[in-house]
Amino acid sequence: MWKLARRPKWIALLILALTVAGVFAAMGQWQLERAAEEAIVVERDTETPTPLVDLAEPQQVMTSDASGRIVTVDGSWVEGDELVMTGRQTLTEVNGTRDGDWVVRHLRTADGASLAVAVGVLPEGASIPNLDQGAATLTGRYVPSEAPQTSNFEAGERTAIAVADLVNVWPEPGPIYLGYLVLSEAPEGFATIPAPPPVIEGQLNLLNVFYAIEWVLFGGFAIYLWWRLLRDEYEKQLAVEEDAAEGARNDEPTRDPARAPEPQPAALN
Repeated sequence: MWKLARRPKWIALLILALTVAGVFAAMGQWQLERAAEEAIVVERDTETPTPLVDLAEPQQVMTSDASGRIVTVDGSWVEGDELVMTGRQTLTEVNGTRDGDWVVRHLRTADGASLAVAVGVLPEGASIPNLDQGAATLTGRYVPSEAPQTSNFEAGERTAIAVADLVNVWPEPGPIYLGYLVLSEAPEGFATIPAPPPVIEGQLNLLNVFYAIEWVLFGGFAIYLWWRLLRDEYEKQLAVEEDAAEGARNDEPTRDPARAPEPQPAALN
């Protein structure tokens, strides 16, 4: 078969198949590069304090740019709207993870909107220290609202900082930000709530990876198609040669060795 493959026709077809396979391989590599590019995480500055009004608006869904950013905000405390979130797991440098109570306050911003502020953490069951009232300028990390709680909030048990719940709890919420603020430094009598920068992980686009595998399979099929055509041609030639040999054998005269030769007539004198 390889003698047949060395003929110019099949060499040309092999070059064509290799060229097609190379193009398909290049397409597969391009798809992999696309998948890798989409998995690259674009770094963004989350630690430079930015005014909250420049990143978010009340009653608007939090954007990815605003999520996890250190922000500043001016406003005044709404007295009597303090809430205690019980059973909150807090990571501390000394004791590791432990349960505690977070205190959440209601800040009325300069533009008249409501903002939930997690001011600090207390030991479980501890009473709330004296809190500052009036105007405040705050700095902290702006994070997304949590899902509404499933605990018995009617009995005073609250575990989640959910803006959807706060709207129904505060007497006059007005327009409200759909995230909440975690203070960078807790007031006296509280421990600061840890609020690390957001971790953004890139993920491969599996659709691009699937396309890359397809292109590789197409390239392999181009080589296989050349080999299949060559084999079919080789088997066809073998069949022709076998038919020719069989025909030659059929054309030869046959003689029965057991049969006596026929007598010849006598010559006349």
